[in-house]
Amino acid sequence: MSKKKPKNGSRFSDATPLSYDFEVYKPGTISLRDVDLSEKAPDKKAADAEILELQERLFELQVRYWLEKRRAVFLFEGWDAAGKGGAIKRMTALMDPRGYKVWPIAAPGEEERAHHYLWRFATRMPPRGTIAIFDRSWYGRVLVERVEGFADEHEWQRAYDEINAFERMHTDDNCTLVKFFLHIDQDEQLQRFKDREKDPIKNFKIGEDDWRNRKRWKDYLKAYQDMFDRTHRPDAPWVVVPANDKRHARLTVLRTAIKALDV
Repeated sequence: MSKKKPKNGSRFSDATPLSYDFEVYKPGTISLRDVDLSEKAPDKKAADAEILELQERLFELQVRYWLEKRRAVFLFEGWDAAGKGGAIKRMTALMDPRGYKVWPIAAPGEEERAHHYLWRFATRMPPRGTIAIFDRSWYGRVLVERVEGFADEHEWQRAYDEINAFERMHTDDNCTLVKFFLHIDQDEQLQRFKDREKDPIKNFKIGEDDWRNRKRWKDYLKAYQDMFDRTHRPDAPWVVVPANDKRHARLTVLRTAIKALDV
């Protein structure tokens, strides 16, 4: 059977009015070098009181999302020991556990490696009426997998478009999506590493991988900048959180989460 040829020598195109054209902020819009890490919560008692107020408000918004069958995703990236777990703990402190799920992301298992790297995240996206929180995320492909050589250049280079498409698919489906990056400096990280080693309750959080990653600080800085430049979008923005002061970081996360949900 002969194939029908397009008229006038034109080529067929899959372009449609609803095809994706990712709107990404101008490269350099976010730069870790411009972040003021001296920012602190001015008063501990006042900060703790505000944190409680914000937690109560976040619970109210969680209930609204359940009633309206809306869904949201908050993901956390950042330096080792930047305080991701502490920020997530404060975010969920008063939330109903039936309406949210925290996903701690580690290296993929055997079954997960048998699929496309986004598969394990697609299966963890929140059902309607609920909230998902990712402690690290699909950005591992362009961060640790890139820096440590677990993904070759072709794999992590194409991942930016794959990630944009994955996120856009969900934001187009009315999923609220906010991406937090907790930023600390090298001196603060070193002090936190040492504190973890001394604390019998927290020393499980520090290992050889953390010290190895620290030696590649400049490589990670480059990977983070590329990540911001390629994936900071109006529908799924990056929010860089100065985190040398933990209370300031937790306040920033809570305020931002409430602003994102309260629309």
